[in-house]
Amino acid sequence: MQFVRSEHPVAALIPPTLSPEMLAPLAQRMEEFGIGEVWTAEDYFELAGYSSAAIMLTATKSLSVGLGIVSAVARHPSVTAMELGTLGKAFPGRITAGIGHGVPVWTKQMGLYPKSPLRVLRECCSIVRRLLDGETVTQHEGHFYCDEIHLTHSAPDVPMITGVIGPKSLALSAEVADGVLASVMATPEYIDFAHKNMTEAAAKAGKTELSFPVLAIYAADADDRERALNAAGHVVAHYIAATGATPLTNCLGWNEEAKRLQALGDPDQIFKEMPREWTERLAIAGTPDECAEKINALLEAGASQVALACAIGDEMDAQLKLASEKIMPAVA
Repeated sequence: MQFVRSEHPVAALIPPTLSPEMLAPLAQRMEEFGIGEVWTAEDYFELAGYSSAAIMLTATKSLSVGLGIVSAVARHPSVTAMELGTLGKAFPGRITAGIGHGVPVWTKQMGLYPKSPLRVLRECCSIVRRLLDGETVTQHEGHFYCDEIHLTHSAPDVPMITGVIGPKSLALSAEVADGVLASVMATPEYIDFAHKNMTEAAAKAGKTELSFPVLAIYAADADDRERALNAAGHVVAHYIAATGATPLTNCLGWNEEAKRLQALGDPDQIFKEMPREWTERLAIAGTPDECAEKINALLEAGASQVALACAIGDEMDAQLKLASEKIMPAVA
């Protein structure tokens, strides 16, 4: 079982709060910077995934775009497949599908939270894959109903990954998808944990290769290391406030402290009490040399790619330019 390296080992993540009219010019600048792939988050109810991808693909010549991550329950899988087939035909080799459970808070807001998220993710990925491969799908039982659905524009070459964290979801993803997009705050320890949970399932499904791109909170400053660490640390604190203890923190033996910090409620207070080591381990932050070292550590652990999520949002251009000039040349 092999976790393959992307041809673009360093990518970028578009923040979901970015104003839509900035998508095209930002995508063009990324292409100028030599960043070959970008991920667009579909965080409800901010930037929409498919339309954002279409805007950036149209505005550029070769930039690849990954959807990271659309919820399995927010659209019927046939509609998801239709969107992907359209993009896959229009921009061959430049789109990656990303499907996940969906953040429970958001899916519950829409009344869409399923009784069995694992079963629904399996169904969704299976239907999407079959439709993209050109099959006609009929399914009258389960969460999704399909009656002789067939895509006019199938796109079998569109890869499909999931956005999941836990062991059961990782194993399922190795079976039904082409890989997993790891959440921000992933470490080499988590990558090892994920790979172990995916390898056996992949073997049973007859797969020999999977993809494992990793999202990473990113802040770099060539002159002021503390500024970069503080910016990244505040973002880490927001994630701890939202998620608390997860396999990401458990791999480091930090679950009890994560629960204590989450109970504080206020991200600013969490940042004050959070050990500095958490920022240094859970983010790509510091000087450009430090950032390159941390990216290399993730790649060496088995990440296919590291996608940078800029912690200093109002300096995204400068941060990505710094990554292009000082960090990417030092990445293996």
